Amino acid sequence: MKKTVLFWTLLLFLPLASCNKGGDRQVIVYTSVDDIFARPVAARFEEETGIRVRLVTDTEETKSTGLLNRLIAEKQRPVADVFWSGDPVRAAVLAKKGVSAPYISPASRGLPPEYSDPDGYWTSFSTRARAIIYNTERLPGAIRLSSVFDLNSPALKGRACMANPLFGTTSMHAAALFQVLGRQGAEKFFNDFITNGGMILGSNGDVKDSVAAGDCLAGLTDTDDINVALSENLPVGFVFPDQDGMGTLLVPNCAVLIKGAPHEEEARKFIDFLLGPETEEMLAASMAAQIPLRKGIKGPAVYPPLSDIKAMKVDYRSLAETLDGIMQGFLKEWVESNS
Repeated sequence: MKKTVLFWTLLLFLPLASCNKGGDRQVIVYTSVDDIFARPVAARFEEETGIRVRLVTDTEETKSTGLLNRLIAEKQRPVADVFWSGDPVRAAVLAKKGVSAPYISPASRGLPPEYSDPDGYWTSFSTRARAIIYNTERLPGAIRLSSVFDLNSPALKGRACMANPLFGTTSMHAAALFQVLGRQGAEKFFNDFITNGGMILGSNGDVKDSVAAGDCLAGLTDTDDINVALSENLPVGFVFPDQDGMGTLLVPNCAVLIKGAPHEEEARKFIDFLLGPETEEMLAASMAAQIPLRKGIKGPAVYPPLSDIKAMKVDYRSLAETLDGIMQGFLKEWVESNS
C-alpha cells in the first residue's frame, strides 16, 4: 500500500517539477533595437522554445550608448546574456573591452561574412540604412538630393538637420565618414553643416518628425524611421545617398554573446534564433522594414534588395576605434560648441 501511494505521489509531482524546470529557463537580453520591433521576435522565441526572454531596452536619445556603458560596468559580474545591438560599432567596442565572448552560430550560414566579426565576437543580420529624408510638400522642386553633401548646399541653408552624433546610428555614421573621407574631409562636412545653419536634434525620430512637419526640409535618419513616417502618410520621401560615389552606410543588427553569461545555453539558443531566416523575415515584414542580409528572403516592399544598393565600404571592426577617437575629440567639441 505504501509503495503504491509513493508511486502515485511521484507520478503526480513529476510533471510539476518538469514544468518548473522549464519555466525557470530564461535569457536576459539587452537591446538597443526599439522595443516595438524587438518584442515580437522575443515573443516568437518564447513560443517556440519555452525560454522566457527578459528584454532590457535603451532610451531613444541615448540609443546604444547607455546599454554599452552598462555592459562595460557589469563586466566582472555580468547580468545580461546577450546584447542585441542595432549596429556593429557597439558590438566591436564590447569585443575590444573584453565584455563579449566568441560564438559562431550554425544558424549564421547564408549570412554574408563581410558584415560580421571573423572571430565570432558578433554576427550581423537584417540591416537598416542611413538615408536622406525630405519633405515632399515643402522642398523646392529645383532641389535634387543625391548625396549627404547636399545637406550643406545653400538651397537648404538653415533647413537641414541630423541627430546628435554622440549617440546612436548617427555616431556610427560620423565614424564611417571619418574612415571614408579622412579626418580633413569629415571635419569639413560637419563644419560646413553648421556654417550652413544645419540643426542638431535629439534623435533620429526627432529628425523624422521635424522633416515631416516642415521645420526641416531634409535630414539624415534611418530607414526604419522613414518607413514609420511613410506608413503614417506623412509628406516625406527618401533617397539612398551617394549611389554614384562613396555609397550608403548600412547598419546591420548584431548578435553578441556576453562573456560569463549567467544563462549561456539559453543565450546561444536565442542567438541561433536571431540569426535564422525567420527573424529576417519578421523584421522585413515589420514596421522596421529591415533589409535582409540573406539572399532569397523577401524584403520590405518600400526598399530595394541589398543587391541593388551600393553600400559604403567600411571596416566595421575598426569603426569602433575611429568612433572612440572622435568622440573624445572633434565630435564632442563640435556638439558642445554648436548645441
